[in-house]
Amino acid sequence: MSDHTLSRPSSSLPGRSFAIVASEYNPLYVQGLIDAVRGELAQLSPGAEVALHRVPGAFEIPVVVQEVAHEGKAEAIIALGVIIRGGTAHADLIGQCVTDSLQKIALQFRTPVIHEVLLVADEVQARARTLEGGKNRGVEAARAAVRVLQALDGFPERRNA
Repeated sequence: MSDHTLSRPSSSLPGRSFAIVASEYNPLYVQGLIDAVRGELAQLSPGAEVALHRVPGAFEIPVVVQEVAHEGKAEAIIALGVIIRGGTAHADLIGQCVTDSLQKIALQFRTPVIHEVLLVADEVQARARTLEGGKNRGVEAARAAVRVLQALDGFPERRNA
């Protein structure tokens, strides 16, 4: 795991609209991500609306992200899940499919989709990235969402759309 942590934005972005789409699989770890996202967004975007959508597993995340993007109410979408590798290539196939799908949706709908569907080797890595100290990827997901919205706010035609 990299020692790099995405820094906090220098200014807050009050009252924005976010959606979280999260897998129910590996619930302890995914809940750690959800809690971290919510906690960080409360600091970075006071008064933000944060909708939570749950899906059975990582493979189902993109279809709900697509619906949320199509609906147009969320200014940024955060996809959360934890895939733990096993003895077959299944986890890698799911991870690649989710990654490709989320990028296509973000570009199609011109909506930031923050990808924190983690593909990890084992539960030790899952715990380190979702439950422990300063490396929780949910914190980074919230920071990335706010920073991308701040960057997009610099495009006047986007604000007036």
